[in-house]
Amino acid sequence: MLQIEHAVVRFGDATAVDGIDLDVGAGETVAILGPSGCGKTTLLRSIAGLQPITTGRITWCGEDLARVPPHRRRFGLMFQEYALFPHRDVAGNVEFGLRMARIGRDQRRRRVTEVLELVGLTDLAGRRVAGLSGGEQQRVALARALAVEPRLLMLDEPLGALDRPWRERLLREIRSLLDRTALPALYVTHDHEEAFALADRIVVMRSGRVVQAGAAADVWRHPADVWTADFLGFGPAVEAAVGSDGLVTPWGLLAVDAAVGTDRAVRVVLRPDAVRLDGAGAVRGTIVHRAFAGDRAELTVETGRVQLRVRTPDRDAPDVGDSVGLSIEPDGVLVYPVA
Repeated sequence: MLQIEHAVVRFGDATAVDGIDLDVGAGETVAILGPSGCGKTTLLRSIAGLQPITTGRITWCGEDLARVPPHRRRFGLMFQEYALFPHRDVAGNVEFGLRMARIGRDQRRRRVTEVLELVGLTDLAGRRVAGLSGGEQQRVALARALAVEPRLLMLDEPLGALDRPWRERLLREIRSLLDRTALPALYVTHDHEEAFALADRIVVMRSGRVVQAGAAADVWRHPADVWTADFLGFGPAVEAAVGSDGLVTPWGLLAVDAAVGTDRAVRVVLRPDAVRLDGAGAVRGTIVHRAFAGDRAELTVETGRVQLRVRTPDRDAPDVGDSVGLSIEPDGVLVYPVA
């Protein structure tokens, strides 16, 4: 459906998007994940037709969109700041795109009713948006993007301005809505938890380029490099060496298939689930920090050379100052060659 071929966007001498190839299939949700300033929003604006690309192609079902204006692309775009009209009520905001498309009054009313029901705002149709909560405004913006019956839904950091309880709730609602509508979607975010909770496929960007793209489970289990692993919250990254008997690490010898040849210096990164409390574990350390995280405790363990993070049920968690044993699951050890 959507296909991007070697897209480049330059602003003077600065390159914001640098040779990106990307596609989105029918009913697929793709998350574009990366830090601020990596070019992900510029890419989204280019797809929407709000920012021309310098070179490359953007097509929809084979049609080149270079000469297609934004309002004729039929792509729904929801901005991070929502961009609602404070002087209009909820229904008026949702109806705006339909007016611009010169849809008849009766059809506009029916469509507004449909999408407000879809996002659970039917009772607020006549309410001014200035008096709504952040979560309600977010759903108004989403309803407006859906009202024009888009071929593609694009969401740019839609939950960034919300507190954590609202983010978690609305993330579930967006996932449910995408499942019900079967709309192809692009979801731009810097939050890896959002991306993995929502998307079928993850595209990781850095400095205008794609550093990794693949199914969500594959990207999580096999980050392309140390930078990507660190961005996903893995760690720590430490120096190690590949010996004939296994991986020589600060925590001892690990039986890990490094696949980079023996007698090689490597960088090792641990996935968050790689370390667990184990009274008989070979790694010994002391709890130096404990954070409450709902039904879990996030522990920081000083092991002498490197601090390790451990997640464990809160009711069973040791206290700060306690000595503990740890074991490291080989499947959670990621090994990267030193460049």
